[in-house]
Amino acid sequence: MKIAHVALAVAAAFSLVQLTGCAVARDQQSVGSFIDDTTITTRVKASFAKDPTVSALAINVETLNGTVQLSGFAKTGVERSHAETLARTTPGVQSVRNNIIVP
Repeated sequence: MKIAHVALAVAAAFSLVQLTGCAVARDQQSVGSFIDDTTITTRVKASFAKDPTVSALAINVETLNGTVQLSGFAKTGVERSHAETLARTTPGVQSVRNNIIVP
């Protein structure tokens, strides 16, 4: 009976670690890193919303390990460039990948 209890406890602990775990993203990103990236994304989106040049609704922002990826559509090259500048100057951003399309 003792071995069965130990095995059950080990299985329960393993399951708990797998469900809550240290990783929350597909690339084994830590919880702290995930929170940092979420904060960066929120800051970039907020700066877009405050700026009259950039359409916060037309430009998507994703962050992974401090790298911000911008995608979507801009009306002009100026809007595209300004969105990148706003993202680059956001605290915590390490690099920016600008995939915004100007039709």
